[in-house]
Amino acid sequence: MSKLTEWAFRNRSAVVLLIIMALGLGAISYARLPMEFLPKIDNPEVAVTVLAPGYDAKTVEKQITGPIEEAVQFTKGKSDMFSTSGDGYASIQIAFGSKTNMKEAKAEIERSVANVQLPERVMKPFVVQFDTSMIPISWVAVTFDESMTDAEKEARIKEIETEIKKADGAGQVSVSGRVAPQISITPDPERLASKGLSVQAIMGLLQSRGVSASIGQQNIDGTAGNVNVVASINDIETLRKLPLAQGVALSDVATVELAKEQESIGRMNGKDTIMLTVSKAADANAVTVGKSVKDIVDQLNSTHKDIEASIIISTSDMVVDSVNSMMQEVLMGALFATVVILVFMRNFRATLITIISIPLSLGITLYLLQISGVSLNVITLGGVAVAVGRLVDDSIVVIENIYRRLQKESFSFKLVADATREVSTAITSSTLVTVAVFLPMALLRGSLQALLLPFALTVGYSLLASLLVALTVVPVLSAVLLRNTKAVEHKGSPRFAAFLGWNLKHKWVPLLIAVLLFVGSIGAYVAMPKGAIDSSNADMLNVTLEYPSGTTVDQVLDNGKKLEQYLIDNQSVDKVFMQYGNSSDGAQYGEVSSPTVVTYMVDVKDGSDAEKLMSDIKAQKSTLGDGDIQASASSLMTGGSGSSVFVDVVGDNLDDLSAAAASLTNEIKTVDNVLKVSTNQEQKKTVYTFDIDPLKARGQDVALQLQAMLNPMPIGSLNIDGHDSSVVLQPTIKPETEQNLKDLTVMTDNGPTPIAQVGKLVKSEEPSMYYHKDGKPYVRITAVADPKQLSVVGADIQKKADALKIPDGVKLIVGGASVDQSGDFADLAVTALISILIVYLIMVLTFKTLRAPLAILFSLPLAAIGAVLGLIIGNVTPDFTAAFGGLMLVGIVVTNAIVLIDRVKQNEKTMSIRESLIEAATTRMRPIVMTAIATICAMLPLIFGSHESGSIVSQSLAIVVIGGLTAATLLTLVIVPCIYELFFFLKSRKQRRSATQEAKQQAANVAVQS
Repeated sequence: MSKLTEWAFRNRSAVVLLIIMALGLGAISYARLPMEFLPKIDNPEVAVTVLAPGYDAKTVEKQITGPIEEAVQFTKGKSDMFSTSGDGYASIQIAFGSKTNMKEAKAEIERSVANVQLPERVMKPFVVQFDTSMIPISWVAVTFDESMTDAEKEARIKEIETEIKKADGAGQVSVSGRVAPQISITPDPERLASKGLSVQAIMGLLQSRGVSASIGQQNIDGTAGNVNVVASINDIETLRKLPLAQGVALSDVATVELAKEQESIGRMNGKDTIMLTVSKAADANAVTVGKSVKDIVDQLNSTHKDIEASIIISTSDMVVDSVNSMMQEVLMGALFATVVILVFMRNFRATLITIISIPLSLGITLYLLQISGVSLNVITLGGVAVAVGRLVDDSIVVIENIYRRLQKESFSFKLVADATREVSTAITSSTLVTVAVFLPMALLRGSLQALLLPFALTVGYSLLASLLVALTVVPVLSAVLLRNTKAVEHKGSPRFAAFLGWNLKHKWVPLLIAVLLFVGSIGAYVAMPKGAIDSSNADMLNVTLEYPSGTTVDQVLDNGKKLEQYLIDNQSVDKVFMQYGNSSDGAQYGEVSSPTVVTYMVDVKDGSDAEKLMSDIKAQKSTLGDGDIQASASSLMTGGSGSSVFVDVVGDNLDDLSAAAASLTNEIKTVDNVLKVSTNQEQKKTVYTFDIDPLKARGQDVALQLQAMLNPMPIGSLNIDGHDSSVVLQPTIKPETEQNLKDLTVMTDNGPTPIAQVGKLVKSEEPSMYYHKDGKPYVRITAVADPKQLSVVGADIQKKADALKIPDGVKLIVGGASVDQSGDFADLAVTALISILIVYLIMVLTFKTLRAPLAILFSLPLAAIGAVLGLIIGNVTPDFTAAFGGLMLVGIVVTNAIVLIDRVKQNEKTMSIRESLIEAATTRMRPIVMTAIATICAMLPLIFGSHESGSIVSQSLAIVVIGGLTAATLLTLVIVPCIYELFFFLKSRKQRRSATQEAKQQAANVAVQS
């Protein structure tokens, strides 16, 4: 590395030019870097959703879910498969291993699903595989003037949709809550009976009526020409006149009218709303798309006075806010670091030289990120915020050594070069060690790797850039700006030297204290509950209101509007979007739900406590009858299970599953800090089954007749006034009692016959939802835990599950947030171990010995003491981000010890080991303390700043790093020298004895001479 410094001195003009280029490239890269909310993370899961209007859950399970599960069960790379079958829908989630090519997996599933023969009136299945680039950029809510007709609204929606699709970089635009024109046919049972017709006659009415066919080419009048047949129904009057039988038109036995159908209900702050969800193209810039959509919305509002369009959520705004807040924290950190350097150096020029490394390093980092294809997002910006304190470390060590030499020697280029060379090995190895800590992140599993690797690259690029600046720019600028500098010589503290000397003589005292502190901190950490990532600063909440399956639609909607009004009136809420029902647009994103569930998207006002708001919302349960309320922070980063722990009870015998689940549910209810326990078997509804005698009637005919009598049935579509309108056969009967069902009449071979004569009505209680795991029924028990006690609750539930006596063939599988958390913690632990080994390897290559690097590694346990103490003082529950901070400490902490031991190794050429240790500690104490305080001060904004919900750059990470670095810095100056001398105990003792004998000999010689 010294040759790099020599090159810089020989080419000072080139260095100045490179500085200008680095700053320019950084500015250009910042403007060109694609801004995203998150790096692209592939979710190793494919969702298949099917909408089946009019089908009950059991039929969906047998005729839709089952065949699809069979078709996809042998998909390559599949690890797990879960399915949910409910009234009118099916959802199948297929999970894959982290190494699976998800594009190929999705294509294979699409082929398999396309070959499945599904029942009539079932929509084509939607197959979707998510990644973070599919996160919508904007959710646009549109309300209309009440005077507008449905046709005018539909025309305006199409116009708005067309305009938004023109947005720069816009991708898919989906619309939900729209009202579709519908032609309603309501049969009159008495007229049908008088004409001797059944409902089936109407059901087949449109078959073969609408056609556009090519007959082929024929020679007509000596010229070749094509012959086509076209038959179309373009108005309701033609539909009414269609013949059902000889002399009987449709209008003779049924009422035909134009109606409207709403797939799903959307309401914005109490008003009916159309929601447009805008995604970006794969290579588009999220911020550019968001701004373009906002401009179009503003233009639409000014152009059309009959609508009111507003953007509920814009992830592009979140990106801009994140960029601004992170950049603010970076600048604040840089300012704090500057103040620290100025206080220690007491020289403005030296401070200026040091802090130049920050903009230069950031400029180089931004350029490297651009050519690496990494976007500017919450993760990479967090890496910059974390690294900013370390960007000045190398420069501090270099400038401090130059400045120290200048206090004793006269200025010369050679002095600056030699001073830089003295510390080049130390700063190079310490920087490489910090960078090496993040290398094993490439070995992490799937989404965790995709999440953390951009962070690692950002930190790595930043630190390598700062090393390059420290070895080239800092010496050159020092030669220019420090030429005429005069300073008072800085001497090491004699008190500290005496203190360290005493500790080296009585090693067992500091080492015993360190061991006790380390054991105590580890014990405290193990005893501390591990929590979910804090969500008190969340700016968006997801709220669900769920009712028992037997609840009517009117009851669900009425209570849903009550909760909506409460949310609108709440002082902590800015906007509320309420949604009910399934739609084809929602199904494309895998979003399907029970007809007894209402969902809300709640925008929280700035400065409001989201945790308190969630508690207040849940407290409304008592005013909403049998409804159950769930509220959670909406995190675009992770789709994790929040603070829920679940246990899957799997087996072949459903009765055994139910019994085992009931026993375990009762056990889990006794666990402390469990807020709620539920199972997927609790939802049951009354089912009335007609058991038809095959000798008296055809079951298929009876089923079709009952379907038409009791439910709306789509029988085709027509193009009316340029719009495709579905034709729906309305139910003829609305039974209100069991007796009404028994009194129904159906057509058989013997004519109209009471259904009671051809079949028996059986009443039963059956699940309203059916759940499968890998094609087999299973029971899921879900326990909602106190987020701060997540790890404790998860461990207690595991104990309960292990202790439970269960029937043969039944398995209990504990999962959920606590297991995900444990897996992530375990991955980080393995990563930390690999990082320590890499760090040790680099130090061995640097110092050419095994023992000196081993002494440096003893600074790591010292950091653990401070990290745990920081969590206790800050009253912060350890979470994933705190563990990630611990991983970062591996690279940050050892740098101080490397700088210390490097000086020791240089001293040993002319001094004894103990003298080397004392001189190195007193000499390097100032740069070590300076770099530590600069790093700590640069991270202070992370403690007091606000962060996106679920971000890995959080308060707990900053507390761990600051606490660990503080303790390690203070203890490293004492403990590491003690350990080092202990490793070279024999050599050191021999040197001390030799020094003692020499001293005695000299004293004797002096005595003789006197």
